[in-house]
Amino acid sequence: MGIFLLSGCFNKSTPVDKIYDVLEKVVSTEDVFKDQQEPLIELEKQEKEIYDKIISLGMKEVNEINRLSDQAIAIVDKRKDHMNKEQESIADSQKEFNKTLPLINEIEETALKAKAQKLYDTMTERYKIHDELYKHYLEGVKLDRELYLMFKKEDLQLEQLDAQITKINEIYAEIIEENKEFNDKTKEYNDAKLSFYKESGLKIKTKE
Repeated sequence: MGIFLLSGCFNKSTPVDKIYDVLEKVVSTEDVFKDQQEPLIELEKQEKEIYDKIISLGMKEVNEINRLSDQAIAIVDKRKDHMNKEQESIADSQKEFNKTLPLINEIEETALKAKAQKLYDTMTERYKIHDELYKHYLEGVKLDRELYLMFKKEDLQLEQLDAQITKINEIYAEIIEENKEFNDKTKEYNDAKLSFYKESGLKIKTKE
């Protein structure tokens, strides 16, 4: 009985220990998110090459324009699939991360609780930024798809094309800005996490 009770004492976790476990799971849930980055960049590069080819062709080369447009549409659809997977991964991450809030409320030390709250607020802002990024990326994908369908029209007017390209440029300017904000907020979160760990006295190994 004495051994059982002693073992029970050793297995007792503090709120900080539990928060650490949650945060480690959050890292794992975002593995799918990370896996989408390289394929997305590669697909965007391929699509840009096709777009440049279409623009360089004369309007009389209908068959080639149609063929290239179909290729580009297929790439756009793949980009959308990758972005959906990315968003699902972020949603899973948020669901896991939200488990930290009741644990933060259990922390008694004022300074430590403040750092934990800073951590929580920063990550919550990061999720909000990604929600906006995702929404605008889907808008961009929709506009891209419309553009390639336009290229397939024999009666395409230059004014229509210019208007569509303007819309695309505007939405991707927003996406670039939001992507930068997301990356900045990710760094801020990682710094806040390290600060929280240091304040808590947790001995952890950091990766460069």
